[in-house]
Amino acid sequence: MGNTVTVSAKIPRELKEKLRKLRINVSHLIRVALEREVKRIEEERLMDMAEQASLSLKKIPSKEIVKVIREVREER
Repeated sequence: MGNTVTVSAKIPRELKEKLRKLRINVSHLIRVALEREVKRIEEERLMDMAEQASLSLKKIPSKEIVKVIREVREER
């Protein structure tokens, strides 16, 4: 972990004690949870972007799409 920063959060003392008793690696747990959440949000945003692109493409007549594809193929 070369380039890291420290983050902090306040939690109830009882929770901290339970984590200690259960020998839960809090740093690892937080890191994994944050990575999962970032991945989930990124995927959600990509799905939204794909949906918007799909809606935009539906507005283009299929004949126009075929025409552009043929032109691109002929340029090769």
